[in-house]
Amino acid sequence: MNYISKYIRKYGLLFIVSVLLVTGEAFVDLLQPTLMARIVDEGVAQKAMDTVLQLGGIMLLITAGGAVCAAGRNVVSSWVSQNFGAELRQDLFEKVQTLSVKNIDRFDKASLVTRMTNDVTQVQNFINGMMRIFVKAPVLCIGSIIMAFRLNPYLSAILLAVIPVVGLLIFLNMRVGFPLFIKVQQALDGLNSVMREYLSGVRVVKAFNRFDYEQDKFNGINSQFEKRSIFAQRMMAVFSPGVSLAMNLGIVAVIWIGGDRVNSGHIPVGHIIAFVNYMTQILFSLTTMTMIINMFVRAKASAGRIGEVLKETNIMPDSGSQAKRPAVTAGALEFKDVSFSYGGEDSEPVLKSISFTCKPGETLAIIGSTGSGKSSLVKLIPRFYDVTSGSVLVDGIDVRERSPRELRDKIAIVPQQALLFTGTVLENIRMGNPDATLEEVKQAAEMASAHGFISELPEQYEAMIGQGGVNFSGGQKQRISIARALVRKPDILILDDSTSALDSKTEEEIKQSIAQYASGLTCILIAQRITSVMGADNIIVLDDGQIAGMGTHAQLMENCAVYQEIYRSQMGTEVTSHA
Repeated sequence: MNYISKYIRKYGLLFIVSVLLVTGEAFVDLLQPTLMARIVDEGVAQKAMDTVLQLGGIMLLITAGGAVCAAGRNVVSSWVSQNFGAELRQDLFEKVQTLSVKNIDRFDKASLVTRMTNDVTQVQNFINGMMRIFVKAPVLCIGSIIMAFRLNPYLSAILLAVIPVVGLLIFLNMRVGFPLFIKVQQALDGLNSVMREYLSGVRVVKAFNRFDYEQDKFNGINSQFEKRSIFAQRMMAVFSPGVSLAMNLGIVAVIWIGGDRVNSGHIPVGHIIAFVNYMTQILFSLTTMTMIINMFVRAKASAGRIGEVLKETNIMPDSGSQAKRPAVTAGALEFKDVSFSYGGEDSEPVLKSISFTCKPGETLAIIGSTGSGKSSLVKLIPRFYDVTSGSVLVDGIDVRERSPRELRDKIAIVPQQALLFTGTVLENIRMGNPDATLEEVKQAAEMASAHGFISELPEQYEAMIGQGGVNFSGGQKQRISIARALVRKPDILILDDSTSALDSKTEEEIKQSIAQYASGLTCILIAQRITSVMGADNIIVLDDGQIAGMGTHAQLMENCAVYQEIYRSQMGTEVTSHA
């Protein structure tokens, strides 16, 4: 979607209305010095009170018209800027949701938060300012120059000397400011990242008394942000006084030269008053334009960062068709010579030549040392990532040929790190199936051995969960996560080491409940404990991204050295006695 054309179509007319109102207000300001000159020269100097009253009345009417224009543009500009900012944030959030996991990995999470908050605010403030005063400044500046030349060409020669100097200062302002504010926004990303990391790991910090270390780390990045901000503002601060100095010198020259011309009788005193007013308006306009340039530089930097997200193309597009029908029974899974690398074909693969099949209703267990590729393997099933080579088939169809939404409706995942969202227990479980009834939610919680502790809570299923589930233990969070997956009633259930915080008895109860829940449910179980996988229909042993062995527990105890080593290290018993 062309987001710029979308916003132009939606807000372009109101923007034009605001510009017209601002232009009307500027014309009112331009007329006042000329009227003031006429009041002085034709009324005060000639002692004609009727002329003073007549021209004074005209000034009041014009000023009232300017006030109406100012009020109108304030209302329109505030409405447009606020709605634009809200819609831009919404579009950014929707864009992030449509991107694949691999796309999102390209952006630092703290940076995405900054782009959706601070960067959008910078652009929003610039739009608001442009509709309120930024358009008025150049109109007032150009108009004042024209009116000054019409009023007195002789004195206008002073403007010809001042304007090029001011133009050069404004040009340098833009050239210097833009790269500086890019660095400021990047430093803000780092600040948000450090704060986000600390808040996520605050318990670990407290447990190890690492307050001084975290304080020093935060002080370092905060100091960097401070230095970059001060340096950028200091550099930009040079230009505004420079513009003011040039224009004030021009005003001094007008008064000096104009006073001499008045004494010699070449020009009336009203012209000097009007010309000084126009010079003052030009000074105000140029000072405002300098502020505009500063805001434009920051807004441009922010708009570029926002544009990077909006222009990001999903590298895993929805190329599937809802019309495709599974060739086999629901829940079938097959890997055909799959290799995968997070960095693409040019980087070291984390999975190499993986091939296996899992029939509907079977329980497939995956075990291996840390970093062997277990979690990476299951991320390919719901198509969080695409394979580098080979193919993953669900129900006989390559996952790349299916709609991700339709594919993921058949799959439920319990991640390695149990993640709960702010809200009630009921809302968290229903995230797996928004249409689930309370009875279905309770049934899923019972199968996940969560109903017991939930029932003991004062509010039970209406109990509030803090951010990230901070008010629940690790085991409780895992059981709620399992309930969330079970209430979905999927064809394929993936448990990614999701019972690591549970005792063996509770884990066994959950496994038995799942087995009774649906005999046709295909279960992919990743585990570190060998006791968790011993009863699976088929076990895959991964070692350095490759299949080191595959079969039942008894078969692997006979012919897989890696599996035997895992068994020996965990059970503390000679392999031969269990072979």
